[in-house]
Amino acid sequence: MYRIAFIEGDGIGPEISLATKKVLYTLQDKMNLSIEIIDVEAGDSSVRLYGKALPEHSITIISNTDACLKAPIGESAADVIVYLRRSLDLYANVRPAKVYPNVDSLHSNVDLVIVRENTEDLYAGLEYELDSSASIAVKVVTRRASLRIADYAFKLAEFRDGKRYVIAVHKANLLRKTDGLFASCCREVSKRYPDVHFSEMYVDACAMNLVRNPEQFDVIVTSNMYGDILSDEAAQITGSIGLAPSANIGDNYAILNQYMALLQI
Repeated sequence: MYRIAFIEGDGIGPEISLATKKVLYTLQDKMNLSIEIIDVEAGDSSVRLYGKALPEHSITIISNTDACLKAPIGESAADVIVYLRRSLDLYANVRPAKVYPNVDSLHSNVDLVIVRENTEDLYAGLEYELDSSASIAVKVVTRRASLRIADYAFKLAEFRDGKRYVIAVHKANLLRKTDGLFASCCREVSKRYPDVHFSEMYVDACAMNLVRNPEQFDVIVTSNMYGDILSDEAAQITGSIGLAPSANIGDNYAILNQYMALLQI
């Protein structure tokens, strides 16, 4: 029995959720699976009902299921997904970018995955106002987080039927301590995977090459903010960010965007 927490989301979310449930029930019948779908209240509607986007009873349900499927959430999205990423330690944000039939795209042979560290960097939210004229944000990069996201990327490259190629994306020529640590951890991990080709690329060059020659990429591993930006760019290159699948994955739990479930099936 697989117990799946199900967040139907806001806006177009309920429409997507209806289609997703039909797919899941069909899979259950065709593949002799046992799936229990448990609806979870979260998002803008929960803010209106309970005053918070993710009420305690929803957190309890999610914590006691095997995985979660989430449709798009409206204005309160950060209060749902950012909290769950941190509380469940979903350290890998996985964003495939692939050309699908009957979808217009800038290139015809793109099949890449961006693996984004999901717990730190500037998105740790450590912002401070110095005075009325200046504020600062702290960029957090740790050896532990960098090593495990690199390891995830290399394992994924081994698993994929692709080029078996990992590119670490950073800006260590300028951010020598933070991005420098991330880059050195990726190099360290690469030595454990001799059958996977490894190289590095500065983030601005990567952004350019995603437009110019996205076919060269297989698995991109990068930090939180760079990955957020590059994955949206890659989604548009392959057709539309509205079709972009994504997943937040940890060692013991995962939250999948419902687009991802439908597209991968």
